[in-house]
Amino acid sequence: MRLLVFSDLDGTLLDHESYDHSPALPALQQLQALGAPVILASSKTAAEMRVWQERLGLTRWPAIVENGAALAEGTPDDRDYRAIRAALADLPPELRAPFRGFGDMSVAEVAGITGLSPEAAELACRRAHSEPGLWAGDALDRAAFLTALAAKGIEARSGGRFLTLSFGGTKAGRMAELIARLRPDITIALGDAPNDREMIEAADYGVIIRNDHGPGLPPLPGEAEGRIRRTTREGPAGWREGIETILHEIGLAEAAPATKGKTHG
Repeated sequence: MRLLVFSDLDGTLLDHESYDHSPALPALQQLQALGAPVILASSKTAAEMRVWQERLGLTRWPAIVENGAALAEGTPDDRDYRAIRAALADLPPELRAPFRGFGDMSVAEVAGITGLSPEAAELACRRAHSEPGLWAGDALDRAAFLTALAAKGIEARSGGRFLTLSFGGTKAGRMAELIARLRPDITIALGDAPNDREMIEAADYGVIIRNDHGPGLPPLPGEAEGRIRRTTREGPAGWREGIETILHEIGLAEAAPATKGKTHG
């Protein structure tokens, strides 16, 4: 049985505040023993994701980066990002002024806004496919701004803090590409936030990680039949809970040797 796992990072596989992933290690080790790929899917850049793939032992597989704008594999190509920046520069000044993107900020500014270390902020600034930024105008100006960009093929997604511009693409769309390529028998997707919804709904088994720090996810149709479930624990402890529950349900828990050691969460 070929199993393929897709996972968000922040608040899901990583603790919301500490970025600790150790509570998830027993489940990660079980998946490794089963030969099941774990595809990371995040708003992070390819440079940021590479760091986490190395820490988690997942460098063998591609990653879904910049909220689904691209798959990270091979040499990064930043043509999309340069095109977005050029489109912004072409806007009338009154439309452009309220938007301050990462490309308009110093690394120190990005670190201050995101809470990242200067080193991590530098990686977050290595954009290739999307431009997150802060919007300082009103709703009417924003509508005009987005309409002008849409004429250039640029879409926008609102997150908890940033308005992110890209040429489209979603986590679920990239997930479909990898499913077609890797041809698994069963897919699992785990996430904790609204931008994970499509990915969770598209999987054979979806896991909504408990999130006490943000908006979380509303009830989803798949929950009624048990195809989608919610964890009782947050972050990586919830990740382990979700993975181990599903492996038991599909009869793969016995196929992977149990791991020992203390976990917390």
